Order: sequence, then C-alpha cells, then structure tokens
Amino acid sequence: MDFDVIIIGGSYAGLSAALTLGRSTRNVLVIDASEPCNKQTPHSHNFLTHDGDRPADISAAAKAEVLKYPTVKFVEGKAISAKQTEQGFSVDLENSEHFTSRKLLLATGLKDTLPDIKGLAACWAISAIHCPYCHGFEVKNEKVALLMNGEHAFEMSKNIQLLNKDLTILTNGKSELTDVQTEKLRSKSITIVEDEVVEFEHRDGYLENVVFKNGKKLALKAIYVKPEITQHLNFDKQLGFELTDLKIIKVNEQQQTTAKGVYAAGDCTTLFRSLSIITASGTMAAVMINKELISEDF
Repeated sequence: MDFDVIIIGGSYAGLSAALTLGRSTRNVLVIDASEPCNKQTPHSHNFLTHDGDRPADISAAAKAEVLKYPTVKFVEGKAISAKQTEQGFSVDLENSEHFTSRKLLLATGLKDTLPDIKGLAACWAISAIHCPYCHGFEVKNEKVALLMNGEHAFEMSKNIQLLNKDLTILTNGKSELTDVQTEKLRSKSITIVEDEVVEFEHRDGYLENVVFKNGKKLALKAIYVKPEITQHLNFDKQLGFELTDLKIIKVNEQQQTTAKGVYAAGDCTTLFRSLSIITASGTMAAVMINKELISEDF
C-alpha cells in the first residue's frame, strides 16, 4: 500500500485535511488538477485573517504550510479512475501514474455550468457572482440584478435587498414567480424583467450592461447568477457512493460517504461554498479518517 490516505483535490478542503493528517504522521498523497472553481475570483471574502486576499495566494500559503510535514506528498495531475480493492483503494491518473491507499478522501469541488450567454463566462466570479456572503458587501448600494427565476429568485431577492435597494430580477423568459411573489417583490420596489438576455457587455470581466434580445440595455454593477452544478468526476459510479437530489455527494456529519472507506469534503458535498465551511469540513474528514485508521490498527 503506497499511502494511508489519498486526497483527490488540493484546494481548501483537501489542504485542510492534508494538514490535519500530516500532523498525525499519516502518509498522505494529495492529487491536484489545479482547476479551482474560484480561479477567476480577484479577492476572497468572509474568511477570517484572509478577508480580501487573492484565492491563489491563500492556496499557495496553505500548500507551503502543509508541505512542512514530511509525510505529505503532492502530485499534479488529474485522477481519472478510482476503485475499491481488497486492501483499500486504487487511483489512476491521466498521465498513467497509479497509486494505492487504505482510505480515500474526495475534495474535488464542483463544476459550474453557466447559461450560454455571450460575455457571462468572462464575468463569472468577478462581477457575475453567486453568493452575497462572499461578494455582496463589495457591491452594496450599487445597481445589481438577479439572473434567476421562480422560487430561487424570490428567496435570493430577500438576501440581496438587504444590501441593494436598486434590484432587478431578470427571469430571462417568462416569469415563473407566483402572483403572490410578484406582488410582494413589486411592493419592495424590485423590478421584474422577462426579456431574453443575449449578452453581458463588460470590461475585463467587470459588467457594464446587460443586453436584451429586443436591443435594450440595462446598466449594472454586478449580477447574481445561479449556475448548474455537476461533480468534476463520476466516481460515484466507480466507487458506489450516493449523490443527493442536488447532485452533491451525500455525507454524514463525519464527512463519510455511503461507500465504506470513502470520505468527501468541501464544495462537492455542500451548496454553501464559503471558504470557512469547506475548510472546516476538510479538518473533520481528516479527524474521522484518522480515527478509523486507529481503530483498525489498535
């Protein structure tokens, strides 16, 4: 067996787990494809001692701290398959490297699929944002919009109106809001626009105008967008663990999946993608993995 634990994913949850396991003198391999979901984000917020720092700088500092522990190893590459064996787990990389371990931790994050609108991808995580707790304060009191519809638009508008009174909901087609919801929103001076959005005009990712199919434009400072999410890897099929109805990995309070010996932490297990929460989940997973190994060996 090559390692006690293989961690697939070397961002915040994976690094947090590696730190805890390294301090427990476990032989750990972190496999990282270097594809963080926040790679376009200029600044991270709502994370104590790092509020306003660049995500890449936080990751680099965390990796340097983890690598101080001699039993933690890193390899850059993309894991393409994982399977359970009699002794533990076997993981294959795209570059043909092969590793084995007793336990497996998935910290692979989520893949965001955005609506197919010109300019949106360039604005994503810069001025097209998803979380008021991560980015809302920086655009408070500005003119913003929600590219959302139905129940999600209604619920999100409650959060955003606390920070932005000049708020518009862009349903990008026929509104799915109920009559009661629509009346409530209008009573709060929230505008609802049903015209189809065709383009995000921007300067280096910073939104200037939303362009509609009818040719009209709406000047905005930022827009909240709800992407479709999928797992980066289809290891649920390979390893036999369950996903929830929301397409995230099903875990218990100890970050255990429904497959024996397989743990998961970070974005791939939650839609609340705050750095403090996903980092804590990596620590929890590591503690529970170490506990399981101790129980097996004692």
